[in-house]
Amino acid sequence: MTVEEKIRQAETHIFKAVFPNTTNHYDTLFGGTAMQLMDEAAFITATRFCRQRMVTVSSDRIDFKKPIPAGTIVELIGKVTYLGNTSLKIRVDIFIEQMYSEEREKAVSGEFTFVAIDEHKQPVKINR
Repeated sequence: MTVEEKIRQAETHIFKAVFPNTTNHYDTLFGGTAMQLMDEAAFITATRFCRQRMVTVSSDRIDFKKPIPAGTIVELIGKVTYLGNTSLKIRVDIFIEQMYSEEREKAVSGEFTFVAIDEHKQPVKINR
């Protein structure tokens, strides 16, 4: 399998409903909750690509473009954007979907860097 095919195969889609227990006093998703969901989607994407132990080493920039209201569905999409020797970058976008219409828009984007590690928590070469 080529690297490009492996990248396509590792793309991850996660859907979540935004319930009141995850929202703030503005009735929108907590930013920290969004970041947690993004890191989880990025971790799954990195693991699916490498099939190795992976750890988050940084979040490079997270742009909150639209608030995510309670009562909506969000889709998180993780994609591999960069491959190094021991690290890779994953871009995660969050899209808002209205529950009872076809309306959909991008709300949040961010990039996360992961490193492959061995059983002693030391960096190792990424499986391609």
